[in-house]
Amino acid sequence: MFETTRKINVLFLCTGNSCRSQMAEGWARTLLSDDCVAYSAGIVAHGINPMAARVMSEAGVDITTQLSQRIEQLPVIAWDMVITVCDNAREQCPYLPGVAITLHHSFDDPPSLTTNMNEEDSLKVYRRVHNEIREFVSALPQYLKPLHDLV
Repeated sequence: MFETTRKINVLFLCTGNSCRSQMAEGWARTLLSDDCVAYSAGIVAHGINPMAARVMSEAGVDITTQLSQRIEQLPVIAWDMVITVCDNAREQCPYLPGVAITLHHSFDDPPSLTTNMNEEDSLKVYRRVHNEIREFVSALPQYLKPLHDLV
């Protein structure tokens, strides 16, 4: 999309790094791979949510090879952008030095919304959130472009 000396390092942060942040990382890796290197992490690590992996796979995005990790397990790199995708992560996000831009967009948490639903209704919730995250990630280039001048 635009020329840069290096790709922008983007971190998606959530509570358990199992669903929303994983979907955001998957979409960024798919949609923005020319412009950024996407990572995700959580305050804790719960593993990849199987329903999240399923709805992403339906869209042609494989997140099963991504890591579910705590923020402390991330590589030590210059974070250009940190995006919290839930309120809890925003409130508990530790200080990350050198972050040029922080964004927050709280998405519904499919696992907590679907505990008493059947599979078909649960998948509808996961697909809705998956689509909302895709729209959000698709709009990130407007924030990435100004970072190009900084790196």
